[in-house]
Amino acid sequence: MEKIPLTVMLGSYPKTAALKNAQIASDRVALDIAPVDTAQKAFKDVVRAHRFDVAELAIVTYLLAVDAGHRYLLLPFVMNGNFHHKSIYARADDAFGPGQLKGKRVAMRSFSQTTPTWVRGILCDEYGLQMSDVQWWSQEGAHVAEYQDPPWVKALDKSTGLEQALLAGQVDAIIAGGALEHKGQLRQVIDQPLAAAQQWNARTGVIPINHMVVVKQELVERHPEAVAEVYRMLIESRRAAGETLAAGERDLQPFGFDALELSLRKVIDYAFNQQMIRRRFTTDELYGAVRRILK
Repeated sequence: MEKIPLTVMLGSYPKTAALKNAQIASDRVALDIAPVDTAQKAFKDVVRAHRFDVAELAIVTYLLAVDAGHRYLLLPFVMNGNFHHKSIYARADDAFGPGQLKGKRVAMRSFSQTTPTWVRGILCDEYGLQMSDVQWWSQEGAHVAEYQDPPWVKALDKSTGLEQALLAGQVDAIIAGGALEHKGQLRQVIDQPLAAAQQWNARTGVIPINHMVVVKQELVERHPEAVAEVYRMLIESRRAAGETLAAGERDLQPFGFDALELSLRKVIDYAFNQQMIRRRFTTDELYGAVRRILK
């Protein structure tokens, strides 16, 4: 039987190493894996050029793409996730808590990023804020060409780094998921963020998903057997990495429909409530025929 050729874009992680190194065999599909280590660098190729049959994509970018009419469906496989209570920072000498952000200026690299979406949602859910309470500032647009930030999001000069803007007093807080250069001059707005995140997770069951795997709807319709095979290979590659959880540790990178249901519904709610998508999608819509194929 001739193998089905598939173009694939995934970041480089321990869980994708066996797949990328062709250690996971298949008699059904032939994977042409793009030489991409950092998936974010190829997101525009996914949602603008439609270059790949199978791709890693930030979950909010995916929701924006679906809202704009791009035909992708989800696989129930999280590529990465992380707690984000830690991701909002203020100046070390500026004392206020998350419930005191009303009227303050909060900046981020892009309003449409997944990490800020989780942070904003958590601030509203857990600390009594309304989206309209805060002045939101963004430096960049979205990967999805059709998307526009809500009109009340203000533009921050791209030439000014987020930390620079914060330390100069241009804004009162920043949302940043990556490494910071001046961490000694900053503090996390949510006190003891890991403990707060763990308590939130235990109470809600929600895992803050960042990236998932998506497939072209056309592939699902024409080659459902290829979709099932890719999902099998992803799981096998993760198992080959030998990553184990400590006793009582929550898996932030789960797979399977049941494991993701609460988290997907929550991020859909956040994107809708923050006026990023026009309606609340159901998880059945996002999975489409994938749910039947993988049952």
